[in-house]
Amino acid sequence: MVYATKEGNIIEHNRLRMTQRCGEDILSVNPEDLIPLPEGSELFILPDRYPLGYDINHNKIETINKIKGKETFAVAAFISPAHTQTGIAGFIPKQDDLKPLPLFAYTAVGWINDRFWVTAFRSDKDKRQDFKGFDLKKVKKNTVEALKIYPENRLIQHLGKCSLQYGCPAAKNFFLKRYEAPLPTSPQCNARCLGCISNQDDIDSPPISQERIKFVPSPEEISEIALLHLTNVNKAVVSFGQGCEGEPILQADTLEKSIRLMRKNTPKGTINLNSNASLPEKLNNMIDSGLDSMRISLNSSREEFYTKYYRPKGYAFSDVLRSWDIMKTAGRFVSLNLFVFPGITDDEEELNVISGFIEKFGLDLIQIRNHNIDPLWYMKKIAYKKPEKTLGVKNFVRILKERFPALRFGYFNPPLRD
Repeated sequence: MVYATKEGNIIEHNRLRMTQRCGEDILSVNPEDLIPLPEGSELFILPDRYPLGYDINHNKIETINKIKGKETFAVAAFISPAHTQTGIAGFIPKQDDLKPLPLFAYTAVGWINDRFWVTAFRSDKDKRQDFKGFDLKKVKKNTVEALKIYPENRLIQHLGKCSLQYGCPAAKNFFLKRYEAPLPTSPQCNARCLGCISNQDDIDSPPISQERIKFVPSPEEISEIALLHLTNVNKAVVSFGQGCEGEPILQADTLEKSIRLMRKNTPKGTINLNSNASLPEKLNNMIDSGLDSMRISLNSSREEFYTKYYRPKGYAFSDVLRSWDIMKTAGRFVSLNLFVFPGITDDEEELNVISGFIEKFGLDLIQIRNHNIDPLWYMKKIAYKKPEKTLGVKNFVRILKERFPALRFGYFNPPLRD
């Protein structure tokens, strides 16, 4: 187990082992579930949260609030992309009325053999967002050059800020002319997600981590960026629906026109929509214009938890399922952006519900991405109830693979054509 001091030092405990949270349960960690802290990950000190350690000799969990008279704090890892957590950091709040933590994933982390280890596994071999793959000098050079070349394109100017100020990997990849390019389009949203990183309007909500786009780009602005990417990058992907925007399907007419402009000029690359899939009636025109794939965001396949997290405005969970059905009926590629939260995602009931939907509609890919949210605040907000049986995240994936051999698992939107 590791803990932190007020000064920011991270120290190995000389007696206790690390713990992990899975829903309400605090558990010891099986060494087989650990991997070395991936390159590009970050370590967080959790203010006013005490670490929980496991005493192997007495088989009990201990709260460590002070060592040698000094207050201690829990430590968590924000693991790099393409890795999925299997356990959340074990901690307990100092008091009940704490403000929620910022919107990151808080993976359990420990120390052995002179290095940090985390409860996670690599979920996608794709290296498009690996830390060592980014030459930051080249990113800055290419971004600045593009901003000068396209001063009238508001969307390129917006992505420049994403690249240089927020360090968005997708924006950086666009300026590096590779992999997947982001196409944010919508300032508005028809959901009030608890974990929205660009807009929070409740007093007790976590702070936002980046600024939301303030305008709707024109079809010409969108297609200009997209064509730069689609025509110059092998196996290129362009995606509507980014963290710096609301819900892109609210701009369906603009998206449709921009897709038609793209396909008028090139058959190359994959045009993808990351969406809450709330407006199924808008999809057919987008499909006809050339939309290749859609990624549907889900915190849970159970309507109760879905509704309490997304807090939909003017749509229902049934609309999400209709959109899923429409895309698959049209022969398009559909993936789920499944927010992994150990203790909820791997609930046996969750497994059975999502299996039923896969059997009914069909599915190509599940992107198993970490849920960036304060775990205790989240469970309180969705009125989480401890399940009868949890399987573990790895077992959840393994069982789905056995039930659906053709179903793929990963972390990123895949290219579907050259």
